Amino acid sequence: MTRSPGVIINIPNLLTLLRILITPLFVIFMIKGQYQLSLLIFFIAGVSDGLDGLFARWFNQKTVLGAHLDPIADKLLLTAAFIALAVQQVIPSWLAVVVISRDILIITGIAILRFFHVAFTIRPSMISKCTTAIQLATVFLVLLRFEIAAVQPLLQPLFWFTTLLTTVSGLHYVVLGITLLSQEQQDKPEH
Repeated sequence: MTRSPGVIINIPNLLTLLRILITPLFVIFMIKGQYQLSLLIFFIAGVSDGLDGLFARWFNQKTVLGAHLDPIADKLLLTAAFIALAVQQVIPSWLAVVVISRDILIITGIAILRFFHVAFTIRPSMISKCTTAIQLATVFLVLLRFEIAAVQPLLQPLFWFTTLLTTVSGLHYVVLGITLLSQEQQDKPEH
């Protein structure tokens, strides 16, 4: 399926915009300690994330805007969630640092590749998709713990697994970036 550059306003893109717009609401509820409402907002954001991808594929409504906006919406929500949870001391601060550092590393890598005019397509790898899924699950279960105490014993192992997968994903992108940069340097004709 091809991406349509022409259609910008469609259901998948509106769902992605909804996710971006409700992220501040999520943070406000977190700051106020209203974890039940935070959980509801996060659940709505998660459902909208699943639906925008489903609708984009099902109705052939993939757009260039959507391809760029969707990961931005994910990163915005996850970064806000991990920072808010760490500030509220609901999760260990080191977990938030690992998650956010990976994203900063990826953005820095993209900037370096663009600076050196390396041609590449931004496409999430399978490990990146798994990392995003486990990070979303971590936030969801941390918030669910306020409603269902039985979730608590799962959290510490989940924190370590999230850290491991996030680190491996970050290293994967470092290796990928170095490989792309090396290939670009090798392909340049010598003067």
